[in-house]
Amino acid sequence: MKILAIGDATNNFYLMQKYAKNFEVHLIDFPKKGAEVKAHSSPSDEVELFDSLLISKQVDKIKQIKDEFDLCIAKPWAGARIAYLAGLNYILYFTGSDIITPPFVKNPKHTHGGKVTENFNFFERWFYRKVFDSAIACVSSADSFFLPLQRYRKDAIRIDRVCVDTELFNENVSKCNLQKKKFTIFAPQRLGLEKGYDVIWDAINLCKSDFDFLQVKWFIESNRGGTTVTDSNKLSKITRDLYENAPSQVKFIPLIDHKHLGKYFTAVDAIMGQMTGDLAGIEREAVFCKKPVLCYSDPNRKTILDGKNIESPFLPKSRNARELADLIDKIVESKEFRDDLAAKEYEYIKNLSTPELVMNDWESIFERFSKKYKTIDRETSFYEKIVNYFGLSLERFYIKKFRKKNIQARGKEEYELLTRR
Repeated sequence: MKILAIGDATNNFYLMQKYAKNFEVHLIDFPKKGAEVKAHSSPSDEVELFDSLLISKQVDKIKQIKDEFDLCIAKPWAGARIAYLAGLNYILYFTGSDIITPPFVKNPKHTHGGKVTENFNFFERWFYRKVFDSAIACVSSADSFFLPLQRYRKDAIRIDRVCVDTELFNENVSKCNLQKKKFTIFAPQRLGLEKGYDVIWDAINLCKSDFDFLQVKWFIESNRGGTTVTDSNKLSKITRDLYENAPSQVKFIPLIDHKHLGKYFTAVDAIMGQMTGDLAGIEREAVFCKKPVLCYSDPNRKTILDGKNIESPFLPKSRNARELADLIDKIVESKEFRDDLAAKEYEYIKNLSTPELVMNDWESIFERFSKKYKTIDRETSFYEKIVNYFGLSLERFYIKKFRKKNIQARGKEEYELLTRR
């Protein structure tokens, strides 16, 4: 079975390509820029990239190679757009705000940031709804993403297992030299309300123990749809206030290449995860390095593995700053507590994120849909051809809309090369 994967903002498809045994994945991703380069662990020589930002050229590329594959899986929404316009049978895989604030909903509200400012016009919403409805399956994980997906697709599929690259993240990874002077807590996730930093800052200010808190200097803006920002001069007022009013224990460090993150996990004493939503990649990766992680775990949310509800050992169980402060003090002062928490989290994450288990879940999905759809080619009606024509016409609109932003991120020379017709 050969699977074509399009787009990979969170390394999920790269890890499929790396660890799959009974199916083969070929990933084509979009050209990376800025923080995206550091946030990805996929080696540049193992992942094919589109050589153009033009939608028409990306679609042509997929059409040239599609017959080599049995099925397509795509990451919303750029990957989904290309799969649809290329006339493929495709599965959509949602892993974040791509389904919490979908582009086919007018004035979508983000959980932690109110109205999304980069809204879509009527024709764009109409087009992306067609892209969504045309997927042969939509898959997501955990209550945070699966429940929103289920509102729009009653046939939504849930896979809670999410892969960790255990070659990069394990207890034997060599430590980086941090020259620690005291107990050190490390927080590599983006700083912002979406990650619960209002609670984290309040908790640190309530702590009685002595520790350093290393925070990677990058940010998330919820009111821009989860946009990543690395320049502290371009923050919204609410995020700037968090940055400028960080507790005295906090020391900011530069953005780290994802492939080197394991060296920091093994060098520090504990990890601070997010205080909102479900587990993210950072928490799962840190646990494989046998480090204790503090991360909010909603007791009302389920983890379903092999048809069974599995209770999460992560703490705290509330978003109360006092409770988090007490846990931080306990982590700092009690080795027994640290070791016990790390051991419980490791057993849980091992079942959730071991590559072989994750690949087994996906293999069953791919087998099911490759039997149902005998070809990667989707049957298209005359109406869909009209939709396709409109979709391709978005190219000029997007080139104009994102020109300034792309030039700032890539430089004018690279941008002109990637948009050459």
